[in-house]
Amino acid sequence: MSCGNTAIGAQTTTPRHNELPESAFPEGSRMPVPLPDDASVLLLPPDAAEVACVARGVISAVVPEGGLTGLQQTLLASMFHSLTGFEIDPLAVQAGLAEKPYSATEFAEDLHRRNAAFRGRIVQVMVTAELVLSPLPPRVAKRVAEFAAELSVHDDLEDLLHGHADSGLRLASIDFDRNGYLHDFDVRHAQQLHVGDGALTGPWTPVENDPALAARWASLGDLPTGTLGRGTFDFYKTRGFSFPGSPGSAPPLLAQHDWVHILADYGTRVESEIEVFAFIARANDDLHAFSLLAMVVSLFETGALASGAGLFQADLGHLSQPGMATRFGDALRRAALCTGSNDFMATDWFAVADKPVAVLREELRLPPKSAEAVGAGSVGPWDTGGISPYQLNAGRTLAAAEGREYTGPAVE
Repeated sequence: MSCGNTAIGAQTTTPRHNELPESAFPEGSRMPVPLPDDASVLLLPPDAAEVACVARGVISAVVPEGGLTGLQQTLLASMFHSLTGFEIDPLAVQAGLAEKPYSATEFAEDLHRRNAAFRGRIVQVMVTAELVLSPLPPRVAKRVAEFAAELSVHDDLEDLLHGHADSGLRLASIDFDRNGYLHDFDVRHAQQLHVGDGALTGPWTPVENDPALAARWASLGDLPTGTLGRGTFDFYKTRGFSFPGSPGSAPPLLAQHDWVHILADYGTRVESEIEVFAFIARANDDLHAFSLLAMVVSLFETGALASGAGLFQADLGHLSQPGMATRFGDALRRAALCTGSNDFMATDWFAVADKPVAVLREELRLPPKSAEAVGAGSVGPWDTGGISPYQLNAGRTLAAAEGREYTGPAVE
């Protein structure tokens, strides 16, 4: 949870979680704890005492009636360990809060020297821990909103969840795109997708009749083994995926995340998709990118969102699988340690497709997976278990149709 590259609160020059305006508070009410100025801001990594303070604040905000759920416990323990290097015991923290409650005001005052990026990342941890509650209790949503307000953090997604819980509506009725990363998406400024003029009408529009785009993707097969582009080409072939621009293909914007599977070494089962989007969300200093992860958690854990990204369909319980909290936290850690802010969904991957994957990882200072994550089941796209049975069958069918031997990964 430090600023800089090592934790939840990486600094950003243009945070999208902004200090709340005075008009956001009723007349006579107290103002939130303001953001520090340049002379007083604290940019050092948090020590054990501050991590304990943050744990108390987060758990105060997200604990439902009846106590933390099992998933909340494992998820919070993993995120704190991966992102701060310190261990917390969520149940012990919860017990301490029962004896001595910790208010949103006290929490914000204790963090008065922390900047918008640090505070925004903390709110994201809170939102993650509330997203895994199904149904989302209105009291929890209200409490997280109160903590965010006291921290001078304004988050469109958090506001959305608060309204969802109060109204009892399903997340399926909520537009994640309009309130998150894609709130200002403009098809006229999506050159990184290399789509023909007029083919794209929205961020998740499939493009299935663009021969030039399909040919561009197919040309990746001409690159040397070991390059990012060749890895992505083989990734598609072994899974029977259609290239963007051809019939049956995924939306070009969603295809942007496929390159990250190769770059960050993640397979393509649902659990690996959660890792990929955790990595993508944390790598970007624009905190709106968190909405992509929120979408995936809502699809693949609670099923509160019925569909998303123009292709994904709800499939419940994957974040609850054994070892997934460890894998989730490690994906966040690896992204946090990368150099700079990286918007992987807006990257022109074709511009670096001829670079070796090893070189790109070195340039990003992308660390390898932790031994704990690997032991918990994190696999790469070429590892056994890094592909689903459906994808394996599709890959073998495509290989047979093209008259070649199938050389992809195995299911088990």
